[in-house]
Amino acid sequence: MQTIRVDTPSAKYDVIAGSGLVETLAPRIERVAGRLPRRVFVLTSAPIWALWGRCLEQSFSNAPVVLFLEPGEKYKSLASVEKLLRQMAQAGGDRGSLLIAFGGGIVGDVGGFLAAIYMRGIPYVQVPTTFLAQVDSSVGGKTGVNLPEGKNLVGSFHHPLAVFADIGVLGTLPDRELRAGLMESVKAGIIRDRTLVRFMEEHVDDVLGRDAKALEKVIAASIRMKAGVVNQDEREKGLRMILNLGHTVGHAIEQATHYRALLHGEAVGWGMVAALYLGRKRSTISSQQFARLESLIHMYGPLPPLKLRVAKVVEATGADKKNVGGVKRFVLPVGIGDAGVVEDVTAAELEAAVGYMLARAAEKTASKRR
Repeated sequence: MQTIRVDTPSAKYDVIAGSGLVETLAPRIERVAGRLPRRVFVLTSAPIWALWGRCLEQSFSNAPVVLFLEPGEKYKSLASVEKLLRQMAQAGGDRGSLLIAFGGGIVGDVGGFLAAIYMRGIPYVQVPTTFLAQVDSSVGGKTGVNLPEGKNLVGSFHHPLAVFADIGVLGTLPDRELRAGLMESVKAGIIRDRTLVRFMEEHVDDVLGRDAKALEKVIAASIRMKAGVVNQDEREKGLRMILNLGHTVGHAIEQATHYRALLHGEAVGWGMVAALYLGRKRSTISSQQFARLESLIHMYGPLPPLKLRVAKVVEATGADKKNVGGVKRFVLPVGIGDAGVVEDVTAAELEAAVGYMLARAAEKTASKRR
């Protein structure tokens, strides 16, 4: 069991990573909340509830009200939010209620946003059930939903009372979901933790084989990195932007494919390939570092094939929420274990980076066919 502290100007809470957290959830919430509210809501998805709902529910003396969100990025929408808000109101939710976001990153983002706006804000806890959600989206207080025009364009900062990352639930996670989530840990190492990069290079089989000690090491290191960044820059005014390595192009891929072709982590993986290419061209990383880091991404693949035009992906980057005043901000690696944000990436540079990424995707597809 490891505890990582998030300590920002507006919120202080613990992220607890270990096994056996779901079946002891109610008393753990009671310790951080002071008491269990009269009305507790659980936002989840049907597949997660079928696997783990009984385990969670048994820790409560009074059964919580369960709300379901359909799986898939297309349901991370304002229409879903309105439907869920009405269900909460109809079930007697008030300002003293508490919400548990019990699922992957989409459930966590939507659940946090529900808690942020229902009755102008109620407390909530994150219980992430995917690797990606445990190492990234459940930590830091970002909540929100998508618009057709772009990803995460509607949302707010609303920190949880606590995050309970139960490594035990990862045993039922499909291999593709695990590999996609590991892209966020690769990112964590590239931008802030060269020791994590080395560990992930040397323990690929252990991590992909779900060795408990290896997973705990990667999860705790990833959370610790993100918490350290969030503690310094809660509202993404500067340093926190480095957490978006790979996300500018990654989000563009998701939008261009209507959120149907790739998992979020897979899109970020391809986005990091584009960012590494640009970093090599700008000499923020050497050719040797570029080859090493791109190889690490593919070690934890395979990344799915892409069939997109360069122009379509580049156009979609215009909706990125990091852009301010028409200036496109782009995160680049600086060596291994550091990163920076640039605002002067030209259209030609971006087209070249996306072109390289799509060419690598085509190579992977051709190799698989052979």
